[in-house]
Amino acid sequence: MNEERIKITRSLLGEDILDMLFRVHEDSLWILENLGVGCRQPEIQNVFRTFEKDGLAVVYEGRIYLIRDLVKRCLENTPGPDDFFVPLNSFFIGGTAPYVYDDAAGNGGLTPTTDHAIRIAKFAEETPVVKGIGRGIKLKDEVVQINIMHENCTKPIYFAVTSDTALERAIEIYEQRKNIMIVFCLTRPPLEVNENFSEHFVKVVRAGLPVFISAMPMAGISAPYCYNGVLSMTHAEVLFGICAAQLLKPGVTCVHAGYPTIADPRIEYNPNYGLISHNFLNILMTHLNLMLDLPAFQSAGTTHEEKLTDRAYEDAKMGQALCVKYGFHMMRHPFAFLRYLIDFSFEKLEKAAQIAEEVSPDDAPEVETPVYDERGMESLKNIGLGMYMEDTLTTANLGKIFVD
Repeated sequence: MNEERIKITRSLLGEDILDMLFRVHEDSLWILENLGVGCRQPEIQNVFRTFEKDGLAVVYEGRIYLIRDLVKRCLENTPGPDDFFVPLNSFFIGGTAPYVYDDAAGNGGLTPTTDHAIRIAKFAEETPVVKGIGRGIKLKDEVVQINIMHENCTKPIYFAVTSDTALERAIEIYEQRKNIMIVFCLTRPPLEVNENFSEHFVKVVRAGLPVFISAMPMAGISAPYCYNGVLSMTHAEVLFGICAAQLLKPGVTCVHAGYPTIADPRIEYNPNYGLISHNFLNILMTHLNLMLDLPAFQSAGTTHEEKLTDRAYEDAKMGQALCVKYGFHMMRHPFAFLRYLIDFSFEKLEKAAQIAEEVSPDDAPEVETPVYDERGMESLKNIGLGMYMEDTLTTANLGKIFVD
């Protein structure tokens, strides 16, 4: 634990939150020891098997169980924020929208083009409040998109690698500039490795490239419906990825990009990124990561609005202000996205970036400080790898937490 960061969290968020975050970490270790992570990727299985003789891991029937001492060892090997190339309090243009919003017509669904990708990269390069970029939109050819980002933006960039050709290009770029991250959503609920990406995860890590490890459990669907419940599930999934990376390539840079999300029963249990609670959840995730001395990349400042409404901009300001008030490391999605991160709006990108230049802690709404809910751990023990929609904690908490 980073003692200085613990002091900062205590001063900004209070003793109850600090206690909850300590317990979230312990709950995540319980998840890894008792529920494990499903994984059939042979090289990942093998690096954990080498620790079975020491009682630090178990590989059984396609699941990997990690003992807390192994997790601690892996975290100690992971480079911290002080050794990382992105400073604290950095907003990124991140995410990967499948469509571009037609700002003039007021409709989404435009097919992204290389011109759009160039425009995003150049905007990031020229805009001081933007500290780096992810893809923003998705082009069909990932190598073309990687090259566009590299050639038009000297700030830190992150992108996916899903082919050997893309890996070769990423290695070339990394040799020229060290400020890149390769993004992987290595796990998918419930606690399963996404085998579509696991082989390239192994290749990227063994090549020594920094990895950005994302996970997105949803409170009320794949995680308990309370703050500590969804934080612990998210944290457990990312810790697994960090441990796998450290065992494959000790000392490789790993970014904790856990992205706790809330299923909103009012919208058929779809994620609601416009809630104050969504932003605060991700800020809490950041604080836990920084206390563990891990680079952290979460999500804030987006919206549930489908169009460019006043509320869409109010949501951006609200999320950005909460980040500024409580502090963070890196945040994606704070500028350009609309509902479900499906459409990327250039008008919203420009206006929300301007808001970010001017926003202050005084603009942040009041947040009801959550405390550790003992029922979250009860739900984990009862539901385990199941779905949490009918869990008694979900029904008990509806309308009482995670509200506007």
